[in-house]
Amino acid sequence: MASESVSVIFKIYCLTVMTLIAATYTVALRYTRTVSSDLYFSTTAVCLAEVIKLLLSLLMLVRETGDLGRCWTAVVTHIFRSPKELLKLSVPSVVYAIQNNMAFVALSNLDAAVYQVTYQLKIPCTALCMVLMLSRSLSRLQWFSVFMLCGGVTLVQWTPPQSTKVQVEQNPFLGFVAIAVAVLCSGFAGVYFEKVLKSSDTSLWIRNIQMYLSGIVVTLIGVFMTDGAQVLEKGFFYGYTPWVCLVVFLASVGGMYTSVVVKYTDNIMKGFSAAAAIVLSTVASVVLFGLQITTTFITGALLVCVSIYTYGLPKQDTSKVLKPSSDREDTQKLITV
Repeated sequence: MASESVSVIFKIYCLTVMTLIAATYTVALRYTRTVSSDLYFSTTAVCLAEVIKLLLSLLMLVRETGDLGRCWTAVVTHIFRSPKELLKLSVPSVVYAIQNNMAFVALSNLDAAVYQVTYQLKIPCTALCMVLMLSRSLSRLQWFSVFMLCGGVTLVQWTPPQSTKVQVEQNPFLGFVAIAVAVLCSGFAGVYFEKVLKSSDTSLWIRNIQMYLSGIVVTLIGVFMTDGAQVLEKGFFYGYTPWVCLVVFLASVGGMYTSVVVKYTDNIMKGFSAAAAIVLSTVASVVLFGLQITTTFITGALLVCVSIYTYGLPKQDTSKVLKPSSDREDTQKLITV
């Protein structure tokens, strides 16, 4: 894992496992939020997942360093004696927290259909951040694939607007500003983390520990700001069942694989994996929850599949013009054949 050069098979393995975990997580999460009578606090589950990811990263660091002594030395060196590095990795946690809050504000001030369409702009925004922050280049076909993926995910998640007699006061301008901030935060945070991972030789697990420490602080603040009174009254683990524990575990392992995917591929591939997970989890919901497959979903799923394929096609270097071969070279080629 410490080596920067990894095989294509390893990358495919990580992307596949990440996709399957994300799809299973979505289905299990929906089950726990619709079946359980004593509903658990989602904020505590998010916080607990951060703690488990921290513990898993410590275990992986022990495996990487070889023993507890070297692991402790690495932790002291890169965390306790490097507050600047710790502060650097707190940026994604804070930005993700802003993104989640802005998404809530946007959903409260926009129709669900408008929210679904505009929020998918985070996919091309991530690609744009990669070009600007990492100096990457995407071919025209890859850009087309990114926007095709954006449209496909929108169609897969599309639910037709429903009329309601309940009039809710909304501020569309505030909603669009919030969704713009959420989209920018999503693209920036992911690419920023990728840049930090790839710009130094620091261990992936050290970077994870740095980020999860700040993540625990941010999510704890979220727990007490959102559900503080109820958590103090009913307890941190109120409503937890084996299924809820499975959701937390899947979120933790999925987060670990996400960091590996970002380290050895990029954020766009992470986005394609997430889109594939959405399609798989929706198909699973047909069997488990009786969800009806629509023409819109089938169209969106096909767009997602085609976009994944076209994005993975090799780029052709058209910046150089091939020199025409001489008659002598052509004759030599014929003789060789």
